Amino acid sequence: MDPGQLPLHRQIPLVREVLSTNPTLLAVLTRAATLNLPHWYLAGGALSQTIWNHVSRLPPQTGIRDYDLVYYDDSNLSYEAEDSAIQAGKRLFADIDVEVEIRNQARVHLWYGKKYGLQCPPHVSVEAGIDTWISMSAMIGVRLDPSREEWILYAPRGLSDFFNMVVRPNPVLGTREAYEKKKSGRWRKMMEGTKARDDLMNNPQVHLDQTRANTSLI
Repeated sequence: MDPGQLPLHRQIPLVREVLSTNPTLLAVLTRAATLNLPHWYLAGGALSQTIWNHVSRLPPQTGIRDYDLVYYDDSNLSYEAEDSAIQAGKRLFADIDVEVEIRNQARVHLWYGKKYGLQCPPHVSVEAGIDTWISMSAMIGVRLDPSREEWILYAPRGLSDFFNMVVRPNPVLGTREAYEKKKSGRWRKMMEGTKARDDLMNNPQVHLDQTRANTSLI
């Protein structure tokens, strides 16, 4: 049966099985647990790309340029506190040949406006931060619970789009230009010849406003 049509309780163990085929992802995930970051996830495009690679019968690490390690600590919003975590990560992941980017989601509102030209309200949790990412296909995160040797999965939009290779813009925050430049354009080139589908490009009813992400019917 098509995994995109499976009920969620059957997709969850399948996601773990698929992600486990990527040795770099497993190494980052396992080591990340030793950093003791509060409320952390390994999240974003590295996970979705691993799933797409599996569906497309490509090597599991194809097209993955970095790994996003996010956490939430609102007890100290200084750059120095976040940089301490970043430097610890650089030492821990020094032998991994792709970048592991560590970011405190409690601090995003302090720099987002200057970098992207849009105001971002303070996030109240790491999950709230993931929920604002520019593409729904990046809205997935996992972390280890070492005490029970379990994976904790966060996927607010479910898992079917990952198995169906559907890319959708997130209407919460972002611009069409940023979506097409940062996500959609790169993915279309990389996944050419596969069954990947960009909902913004293939559905004329989906519109992402140039100045603010806003899914609407036109």
